[in-house]
This record gives sequence, structure tokens and C-alpha cells, in this order.
Amino acid sequence: MNTITPEAAVQARDEARRVINQVERVIVGKRETIELLVIALLAQGHVLIEDIPGVGKTTLTKAMAKAIGGTFKRIQFTPDLLPGDVTGLTIYNQKTEEFVFNPGPIFAHLVLADEINRATPKTQSALLEAMGEGHVTADGVTHPLPRPFFVIATQNPVEYRGTYPLPEAQMDRFLLRVRLGYPERKEEEELLARHSEVGNTAQGQQENSPSDALVTRAEAVLQAEQAHDLQRITTCVHLSQAAREYIVAITAGTRGLPQIALGASPRASLDLQRAAQAAAIIAGREFVIPDDIKRLAPHVLSHRLILQGTAETAMSGTTTQGVLQRLLDELPIPAVP
Repeated sequence: MNTITPEAAVQARDEARRVINQVERVIVGKRETIELLVIALLAQGHVLIEDIPGVGKTTLTKAMAKAIGGTFKRIQFTPDLLPGDVTGLTIYNQKTEEFVFNPGPIFAHLVLADEINRATPKTQSALLEAMGEGHVTADGVTHPLPRPFFVIATQNPVEYRGTYPLPEAQMDRFLLRVRLGYPERKEEEELLARHSEVGNTAQGQQENSPSDALVTRAEAVLQAEQAHDLQRITTCVHLSQAAREYIVAITAGTRGLPQIALGASPRASLDLQRAAQAAAIIAGREFVIPDDIKRLAPHVLSHRLILQGTAETAMSGTTTQGVLQRLLDELPIPAVP
């Protein structure tokens, strides 16, 4: 396996942090969430944002796309959306007398799959298959997706009307689940000030929306190919045997808990390893430490766990996050040289 030098790790850190800083110029008070998104990007994973409407999910995604110099597409998921509306269709061209593939909106470096749980399971599966395979197959022909390819899917809380909750197997396809949440009062005041500022600057210009005007605060600090290079560098971050054993101890530990009906899969172990490598890059290290793993485990694992459907579990207010945190507190942290 290739390794990276300390100098290369520091250079990669600086590039990753430039992306974080640019997105933070648009999104107020959410640096940790922005950092988690960059971790997912470097780890070649995808993110599920579960939150209420109106907290800035679309603006966040647009700012990310701009900062990495990538193309951006937004797919609004609705009950009548078809799989071909996502992936694209092969149609017959009468002039050339040939079948031509028309790519769908999934062909972009960064795709916002908005309100994914409003679409039918069949359409959800079309997106998630492309996420897992990295390509789209139409009429026996494989069409590769751009690199980097990064999906940020949003999901309304399941109690909202007209939603189709994602099955466990599909939740397992997301590297991380994060929440934005409401801003603090000072942060919301700063948000209003930023919108006023860009509104005054953009007078007379043809902006599509106030959020588009706000995204202009961010600059492209990378090109898409550089972002893809960062992904390749991340795979070379060193994990010691002790670090791997710690990852397996966490994921295997979730499978034996009495409160958990479905524990973390081997894919979860791989995702936790890749996320820890990305966290090391952002810290400027060429190796993973146990703190990287412990910090990211709740974000990588909690949405993959299924609680036992017992009355005792429901009455106690048990959550997957709480069960996982207790497990992390009980497991000994290895000494990694």
C-alpha cells in the first residue's frame, strides 16, 4: 500500500481547510457540519442530511460545489419522479437513426438529492445504485459518473406527510448522517446581515434567488481534479493494526447489544476506516489516531443501527445514538504508536 509523507499530509490539509473556509463564508456557525461534509467527500462517501426545510441545506451544497470547482445539479424528489428522470434516458434520434443516451441530472460532481424520502422506493433505488456503483447502465451500456462524484441527500423527518422512509439497506449506503439544526440567535442575525449585504451588492444583477447571491461569497479554491486527487491521497493514510482492531471492536460490539436488533455491517467498518483517514487528512496527519475513530463513529454508525422494537425500549427513550455512545465509553481506547 502506498503511503504519504508528512509534507504531503500538511499540503492536503491546507487544501481541505480552504474548502471548509470558503463554505463557512456562506453558511454561518456550522463549521463542524461543513467539516463532516468535507470528510465524506475525501472518503468518497455520500451524506444524508436529516432536517427540517429552510435551514440552508441547498445553499450548503451549492457552496461546496463552488469551492471544489465542480458542477452542481439539484434533483427535487417527488412521488411522481421516475428513475429515468434521475439517471437519464436512451432515446431514438430520427436524424441520425441511432439511439442516444441523454444523461440525467445525476451526472455532476456534486448532486443534491432534495427530499429523497418523498420519492417512491423504485426511484430512491435508482439514485442509490448509481451512488454505490459509480456509473449508470442504460440499455446494456455503462456510462461512468464524473469524478469526484458526491451526493448530498436531504430527508425530512419521517413524521412529515408524504414521505417514504429509506429502508435499512439504503441507509447503509450513506457514509454519514448529519443534521444542521436551527442556528443560534447571533448566528441567525449574522445570516440576515449577510443576505442584506449580498442583496445590496447584487442590485441590478440577474440572480436566481437570494441563496444564489449568498453563494457568490464563496470562491473556487480547488479544481475538480484536485478534489479527486485529495480522495486518492486519503486512501494512503496509514492505519495501524491497533486502529483497525478498534474499528472492528466498535462495529462488532453493536451486534451483540440487547437493545439493537440490527448491528453495523462490514460496510460500516470500511466506511468508518475511510472517514477516519479523511479526518486525519484534515488534521494534517499521515496516520489515524483513535480519537478520529471515536469522534466519527456516531456519525457513521447511528443511522445504520435498528433498535429492538420492544415496549421497554420505547418507554425508556432509548436511541441508537445513546446506545452507541455508551458502547464507545465502555470500550478501551488502544494506544497507537
